[in-house]
Amino acid sequence: MSALDHKLGRDLWRLKGQVATIALVLACGIMAMVMLRSTWQSLLGARDAYYEQYRLGDVFAHLERAPDAVLSRLERLPGVALAYARVSEDVMVALPGEPDPISGRLVSIPDTGAPPLGALYLRAGRLPQAGACDERSEEPGGGDPAGLAGGAGGGAPCGIDEATVLEQFAEAHHLTPGDHLPVVINGTLRKLHLVGVALSPEYVLAMSGREVVVDNSRFAVLWMRRGAIAPAFRMDGAFNDVMLRLEPGASLQGALDAVDRELARYGGRHAVPRARQTSNYALSSELGILRSLALMIPAVFLAVAAFLVNVVVSRLVFLERTQIAVLKALGFANRRIARHYLVLVALIVAIAAVLGIALGVWSGRWMTNLYADFYRFPTRLFRVAPSMVALTVGIGLVTAVAGALTAVARIARMPPAQAMRPPAPLSYRHSVLERLGLRRVIGPPAMMVVREIQRRPFRFGLSVLGIAMGIAIFVMGRFSWDSFDHLMAEVFPREHQEDITVTLAHALPARALREIEHLPGVELAEGQRVVPVRVHVGARWRDTMILGLPARPELRHLLDHGAAPVTLPAEGLVMTDRLAELLGVRVGELVDVDLLEGDYSTRRLPLAGVLDEAFGMQTYARADWLARVLDEEPRVSALLLRVDADRSDRVRARLQQLPAVLGTATTARIIERYREQTGGSMLVMTLILTLSAAAIAIGVVYNNARIALSMRSRDLASLRVLGFTRVEISGILLGELAAQVLIGIPLGFVLGHWWAAVLAASIDPEAIRFPLHIASSTYAQAAVIGLVSAAVSALLVRRQLDHLDLVGVLKSSE
Repeated sequence: MSALDHKLGRDLWRLKGQVATIALVLACGIMAMVMLRSTWQSLLGARDAYYEQYRLGDVFAHLERAPDAVLSRLERLPGVALAYARVSEDVMVALPGEPDPISGRLVSIPDTGAPPLGALYLRAGRLPQAGACDERSEEPGGGDPAGLAGGAGGGAPCGIDEATVLEQFAEAHHLTPGDHLPVVINGTLRKLHLVGVALSPEYVLAMSGREVVVDNSRFAVLWMRRGAIAPAFRMDGAFNDVMLRLEPGASLQGALDAVDRELARYGGRHAVPRARQTSNYALSSELGILRSLALMIPAVFLAVAAFLVNVVVSRLVFLERTQIAVLKALGFANRRIARHYLVLVALIVAIAAVLGIALGVWSGRWMTNLYADFYRFPTRLFRVAPSMVALTVGIGLVTAVAGALTAVARIARMPPAQAMRPPAPLSYRHSVLERLGLRRVIGPPAMMVVREIQRRPFRFGLSVLGIAMGIAIFVMGRFSWDSFDHLMAEVFPREHQEDITVTLAHALPARALREIEHLPGVELAEGQRVVPVRVHVGARWRDTMILGLPARPELRHLLDHGAAPVTLPAEGLVMTDRLAELLGVRVGELVDVDLLEGDYSTRRLPLAGVLDEAFGMQTYARADWLARVLDEEPRVSALLLRVDADRSDRVRARLQQLPAVLGTATTARIIERYREQTGGSMLVMTLILTLSAAAIAIGVVYNNARIALSMRSRDLASLRVLGFTRVEISGILLGELAAQVLIGIPLGFVLGHWWAAVLAASIDPEAIRFPLHIASSTYAQAAVIGLVSAAVSALLVRRQLDHLDLVGVLKSSE
């Protein structure tokens, strides 16, 4: 080993505290990158493998009714490899013991064999097959001029009551093969015999398209043989839903246009690509948020690590300038000495890499399993790509080396004769603050701190920035939860003041509202007309819905930016600002609206206003004006109810008896479900963010204190000899660090708020738009982390200050 190798070993041991803190910060960055990127890549790979293995379609279309002969014409369209026709209808599940009716969806599978597209992954049991009949019962509708009780529905032959249920719903209600499930099918109550439990690539996130949050207990997907479903909905020899697989390289837009043209005469709603399919769109949006976090959070850690490396190495060079001069005088080349310090940096990176990769793999596996439990992929495929690990370590090494380059360059510029001299003393002139009388106010010890800050403002500023970054990463990491919690706890209840939302199977005359309002326990009922549409301006389009609201709603309120009430104009549409931006339309201009129900015609309607809403991209209008546009009598598609809390159970039980009701949702249940979904993951992620922010704060503060002690040990020892106590010299040394922390914390708040804004802008805003809201509790927790971390670092340095060798420090080498 050469002399420099021996020196390297001694430096590592002498700087063990500083090396440990730098390695810890760098390890946090590597851990965050490995954890987040491996989780994102694993989920992305699992999703794509699932879609491919179980043949999820590329194009989806729903229509009113088309004969089976149309299927062959669809398969002959350019670019179409396979078309699979189905019957798909929404139903109501009357589960015993449940106070509310549950929304469900019946999806047909071929009478023999497995579906050619959208295949099912059986968790238990089997697929339905022809067999013996189960008992069926019919719930009489009674007198119901508004149509709430529905019709009797079509008859059904024997052997049709078997069904396979989606696993998410089965687990939520503890259903197993062999159980029976009462379902209202086109107005007829039938008991379905569950023979299997399955997963579907089409329902990774089981959503009907109306939910704010996923609630597996409130939406059931059931698969039955086509011969069982078709007669009940008068679909013999016909279909109303189709999934298509495209040939490799086929034009997606060309296929969508061709499918729309073919199905237009059959009441076809516009075909959508896989990217816009409800489940996949929601899943892709959440994976997009994860990808944004995987880019931003590691970048912050690595920036802080580069800063720390630069500080430590540059000050180490300053302290060892005499040794460096001797080495150069003895013939060591600049390149050899520079390599010595770069090897020191590389060893720190190696220590950080081992720790960071181990923690990243462990936390990544945990995080992937957490997501997999929610997304329900058939297999849990966690993988850490070697290329990603190599890239992560390489970025860490480059970042650390970049931080040390300025110090290394200083070595090359240092002439031996100049380096052997003591550094030129700093300027000791009265500052402006001293001339203003600050010294008389704060006293000599505090004035020493102020002078040190004034003489090295750049070093002080960098230290403040490092502490601020630690605070900011905690604030940024908590932002998404704070924003969503603000939406669900404050904005959502103000917008939705109803207790129960009732979804109807089809639009009913407005008199149905009055009948519901007369139910015992209902205090107020308000109707909504929901019309599915495609809005387009030129080539830009989006599928959405128009919600017709009363002129003066009492339950469903529109709030701009979650605060300012919005009154609907007498005529015209009001749409979310994001939808208007995507369409490139401004207030006062006309929008083409394709109706996806009724006569399926196109209307040109004026845009009368825009508002900023967090969820979705809806369009609103006055219900009376919308009825005139549709050329229909006033109708309602959903009912909003305010009920007496003491009689709520009776109201919900009555709603469960009405076959025209598809399902109900309570505002309290939506908020409760949100808490359930986010509680566990938020706790763990908060813990990770807390430890990471503390690691950064300790790394910055401890290194600053340790280096300040090395550079000012002679001054402090002189003060001890002159009679200053340990407490007084500790105050002088740590006072500068206290100033850094006290300035760094509010700066971290500002920086974290800005980073949160950047993160919010990077998230796909079509599904949800996070308001820039950060809770006061987050700021308080971040401040506590900074203060506690600084206190721990100060105690570690104070111990070394108490053992200061006064004689050794005051010796001067001639």
